[in-house]
Amino acid sequence: MHGTDVLVAENVERVTLQLEVMREIRRHLAPYHSAGTPITGETVICTGLTVDSLTIMDLIMELEDHFDVTIPMNVVAEIRTIDQLASTVLGLHAQR
Repeated sequence: MHGTDVLVAENVERVTLQLEVMREIRRHLAPYHSAGTPITGETVICTGLTVDSLTIMDLIMELEDHFDVTIPMNVVAEIRTIDQLASTVLGLHAQR
């Protein structure tokens, strides 16, 4: 493969992973959002949805298992939005 082919393949893989992470987050949170308000990257997890701390921890564990990452508790405490959660998963996945 040429250099540009490798870069394109890496970009496609990264975008595919980003979409998969967002799809998984939305799938897990879909039952907890109010009708008529979409779950977006800017959705604040604790206030934008009707979730409790147990639901959030279940989501974190599901994401960790699905993407083979470990999100430290101190990092979990700092996550507020869907985008932040997705970025955390993607960053940890890239470090593996």
